[in-house]
Amino acid sequence: MKKQMLLAAISLAILSAYGHAAPADKAATEQLKPAAQQTQAALWASRVLSRYHYKAQPLDDAMSEKIYDRYFKSLDAEKLFFVQADLDKYAGAKARLDDAIVGENLQMPFDIYNLYQQRFNERIAYARELLKTKPDFTLDESYQYDREKAEWTRSEAEVKELWRKRVKNDWLRLKLAGKDDKAIRETLDKRYENYLGRSRKLNSEDVFQIFMNAYAMSIEPHTNYLGPRASDNFDIQMRLSLEGIGAVLQTRDEYTVIREIVTGSPAGMSGKLKVGDRIVGVAQGDNGAITDVLGWRIDDVVQQIRGPKDSKVRLQVLPGDAGPDAKPVMIALTRKKISMEEQSAKKTIMEVKDGTVKRRIGVISLPTFYQDFEARRRGDKDYKSATRDVARLLAELKKDKVDNVLIDLRNNGGGSLTEAVELTGLFIDKGPVVQQRSAEGRVEVENDTLPGLAWDGPIGVLINRGSASASEIFAAAVQDYGRGIVIGEPSFGKGTVQTLISLDRFAQDKDKARLGELKMTVAQFFRINGGTTQLRGVTPDIKLPQLSDAENFGESSYDNALPYTVIKPAVYIPAGEVKDIVPLLTKKHEARVAKDKDFQFLVDDVNYVKKQRKENLISLNEKDRRKERDEQEARAKQRDARLAAAPSADDPILVPDPTAKNAITPKPAGAKQAKQAAASMKGVSRTDDGLQGDERSLAAELEAEKAAKNAKDVLLLEAVHIMSDEVSLLKTDTRLASRVLPYAER
Repeated sequence: MKKQMLLAAISLAILSAYGHAAPADKAATEQLKPAAQQTQAALWASRVLSRYHYKAQPLDDAMSEKIYDRYFKSLDAEKLFFVQADLDKYAGAKARLDDAIVGENLQMPFDIYNLYQQRFNERIAYARELLKTKPDFTLDESYQYDREKAEWTRSEAEVKELWRKRVKNDWLRLKLAGKDDKAIRETLDKRYENYLGRSRKLNSEDVFQIFMNAYAMSIEPHTNYLGPRASDNFDIQMRLSLEGIGAVLQTRDEYTVIREIVTGSPAGMSGKLKVGDRIVGVAQGDNGAITDVLGWRIDDVVQQIRGPKDSKVRLQVLPGDAGPDAKPVMIALTRKKISMEEQSAKKTIMEVKDGTVKRRIGVISLPTFYQDFEARRRGDKDYKSATRDVARLLAELKKDKVDNVLIDLRNNGGGSLTEAVELTGLFIDKGPVVQQRSAEGRVEVENDTLPGLAWDGPIGVLINRGSASASEIFAAAVQDYGRGIVIGEPSFGKGTVQTLISLDRFAQDKDKARLGELKMTVAQFFRINGGTTQLRGVTPDIKLPQLSDAENFGESSYDNALPYTVIKPAVYIPAGEVKDIVPLLTKKHEARVAKDKDFQFLVDDVNYVKKQRKENLISLNEKDRRKERDEQEARAKQRDARLAAAPSADDPILVPDPTAKNAITPKPAGAKQAKQAAASMKGVSRTDDGLQGDERSLAAELEAEKAAKNAKDVLLLEAVHIMSDEVSLLKTDTRLASRVLPYAER
């Protein structure tokens, strides 16, 4: 499945996020129906989209056919449930979904969903029946694990054969992990039962959102419909704060489990809640009745726990180490504003040995371009902002006397356009940053208007395929101004601008309306050199291995992406010229990684994954799979041996920040410490255990995540080396320095 395809992601994320099963007899017969408010939302959304979208298209029979195709694919992205006859049954709907929206009668798309639910139940029931048999693993069979581009199965016999191989693969994975037949049957039966439970918890709001996104994304990939709850969550992500107790929750079996506690939050300050505790009831205020939340969807539980600042909530909690029959305890907490610091900008300092001297490279990691829009509108002088946070970190790095700064934008999917412009302004002395073209063809230039720089030294920008939108604006501006060096893999290629439009403004009863929002594309942005990042993304000056699947991830993977175009360049004065230094850095980079075993391991892994993606088949023969597993384990042992060895004297060393609340431990500097680090990885699965996330213990899952965070980031370390090389070249060649760093020369 394309990871970035929002339609498929919405349906699958809903399935994976919503806990365990409701009673089977109730859910199996329930037919979901559209609500009156949803039909009203669909009508107004269609009027806005067909008139004001950047690529406005009428809602007609041609659009109806696109919606029909995308809706079926969004429900069944891997083509595991529907058969061709199901699509044929609703062939008449192909040209009538537009009429359904305009006529405010959405029963047809809901009927399609109800058929999907029926097929889902049938396929899972068949999978559970197969567990009563025992597969033959001596046969030479294979299973196609990615079926997004496959044809729909033509018959019941064909789809059953598909599920037979799917179950056989699930069984074989567990068998190779050492489980016996009894344990395998129990694990898989519970897994398939959980699939049913999650599916049955979808409600009409979920179905409506999936259908409306089939419409919105048929116009253009980055136009989406956000239901009321999704709209609230989007707002939280942008301002990086919410009002609640400061606990990250997760569903495990029937329980809502505490997965993480935010430091300094009401949950953390109370000292009464621990990771692994299970919330079974929620009550409001001092005297509110307790609501039993056992078996609830996680978002419904969250809705109960969140609330206005300074209000009280009481939680009925089963301690994590207590049995299911233990007596729950009641814990009262007062809600506060919670800052999501994990998504805020952060700095570290890496020290690189360069002959007899040490270069200090400041690394700023920015996960998203966030801004608390409402606080800024209110005039709050302390409003949350990515640019303000980065400016503060740059001031700290100046005091730390770093030689170079690297901005890490890997997997930063964008956010506020204003923040992208203002962040660029920290590194240039006024001037245009990005151009916007509206649907009418009007071009506006977004400028940095503030004189002065927060950092006038050398900079680098680290990107990957997950760097999109605002990240690409920043990286492109740095590149066009010659202000710094872009390192990594080509970025996503999203060159469009979206705005949020509340549909509540069109409601008949505005006080009670909750119609949701449209995140709608209204403009396309262009680089100041006249080109665009649309479709092509930002091409790095120095390329690192491409970890992502470019064919299935990125703007170019969408079938209806806007084309690449060019407009007139803006008037700007380059801040520097890096073309002379890039070849020198590239030569040093290539010589270094050719000798770096960790880097070569990474390259081998990338090539191995590319080969698997291309083949898109996995053997169901036990002998063949064991051979493949043994080869993978041998590769893992090589890496463990490498980790246990003393690190290279040239490896960048992480400098701990004594002022940080959770100071980062420095990278091990000797063989003894390296072996201790390797030993800490034991117990963390390096090979396939055949399990899914919620089938592992919470402790094992958290330990694996911790190990992943602590794993050596080969690409970051190489980028730091490149930054250090740049400093060395600039210090030894004054002519080169004057071209690359004109700001610093003034």
